[in-house]
Amino acid sequence: MSFSNNTKNELARVMAKKQCCQMAELAAMVKMDGMIQISGQHKMSLHLLTETAAVARKAFTYLKNLFGVNSDILIKKKTKLKKNNIYLVRLAPQLKVAEVLRTVGMIDDDNQLLDEIRPELLKKDCCRRAYLRGVFLGGGSVSDPEGDYHLEVLVSDENYSQSICKLMKRYGLAAKVNRRKSWEAVYLKGSEDIIKLLNLMGAHSALLNFENARVYKDVRNQVNRLVNCETANLNKTVNAAMKQAEDIRLIDESVGLWKLPENLKSVAELRLRHPDISLKELGEMLEPPIGKSGVNHRIRRIQRIAEKIRESCKKTDLERTKA
Repeated sequence: MSFSNNTKNELARVMAKKQCCQMAELAAMVKMDGMIQISGQHKMSLHLLTETAAVARKAFTYLKNLFGVNSDILIKKKTKLKKNNIYLVRLAPQLKVAEVLRTVGMIDDDNQLLDEIRPELLKKDCCRRAYLRGVFLGGGSVSDPEGDYHLEVLVSDENYSQSICKLMKRYGLAAKVNRRKSWEAVYLKGSEDIIKLLNLMGAHSALLNFENARVYKDVRNQVNRLVNCETANLNKTVNAAMKQAEDIRLIDESVGLWKLPENLKSVAELRLRHPDISLKELGEMLEPPIGKSGVNHRIRRIQRIAEKIRESCKKTDLERTKA
């Protein structure tokens, strides 16, 4: 099961204790996944679709606790893609349906659809947290923290997406809205924001798993950076040592190392015998030992001598060509 599904299952099992919080969470779930069906004589019924069994049970329980109505749970199987189950919570036509729809903010007193959140549902902090939980249960998803950090809620109405975004920003979350075909995606990108929202909604197990994965990912990335840095430094050292050995062999073949001053000759001979060690290690092998800067100074003098030999060879070849 994916990290997103695990998070949703955990949240679906978090049952609000206060009736005001139950109402806020139910209102969000109905707003996200609910459909109003109007039959003959203008009788209304409520259908709530979800792919999570625990969410269906929670909606059923809240409807029973808050309004004293009995709803039905029907199970269907998708015929395409994953062919997983779809759960339908159905509140059949009855007098209580209109009351339920008005209370959760689906319709107003004139039975007109509402596209914003009823302010009465968000008066308390506990209710605002419950509402965010219901929103996520209705249309939220969160990516596996092993990959990119991304949490989003898909909403079909633009005004409602702005209301959710505003509610998240009330908690200091950097929520943004992005248009995606016929949907509005309210999303969070930063890991800190996602962790904060998981905590606000009550997904504590998911939060710990997310945090553990994030720490592991950060450590792994840091190790990779260190390895890459060490590899780059090693390559740099090896390439420099090869160039130094090439200069020394040129001097040896052209004039002979015995003509070099003793301090340069000793460094040159050591470099030829140990082509893969660093300048610091070269300095430690000298008698008496010298520091890295001292070895570097002698190597530069050897390089200048090699460059003069190359320039002299070029002049000689040029004169021969002219002759």
